Amino acid sequence: MALDQSFVGRTYPPTEPYEVGREKIREFAEAVGDTNPAYVDPDAAKAFGHLDVIAPPTFVFSISFKAAREVIADPQLGLDYSRVVHGDQKFVYTRPVRAGDRLTVTSTIEGIKSMAGNDILDVRGEVHDEAGAHVVTAWTKLVARAAEGE
Repeated sequence: MALDQSFVGRTYPPTEPYEVGREKIREFAEAVGDTNPAYVDPDAAKAFGHLDVIAPPTFVFSISFKAAREVIADPQLGLDYSRVVHGDQKFVYTRPVRAGDRLTVTSTIEGIKSMAGNDILDVRGEVHDEAGAHVVTAWTKLVARAAEGE
């Protein structure tokens, strides 16, 4: 069953603040194999002009996707998550995410379309810091594969 087009433009409430920690950044950088010293060494980060260690560019996926779960779990939308694959991801930064940030994410459904029986859901996550300043916009594309025989 196709997703309801009337959900395009629907915005969900912002998440509770997520506090970015140095250790989380280090763990993420290690997990993705990125050895940039600005991710693990405060002095190196400062030498690059940052206030503290910064996170790798894809770090924000973990908090933006968590926010997108509210969209995914919306029973009125009718998304069958057991059929979902991750289609695409894009980030546009105003500034890097850094240790000590307290970030919130507001998710908006930007697009819904059907193609070859598959539903394609585009969700935009606007990430702001504690002062309300924009940090990054994250776009997530999810594809709900058609059920067999559809």
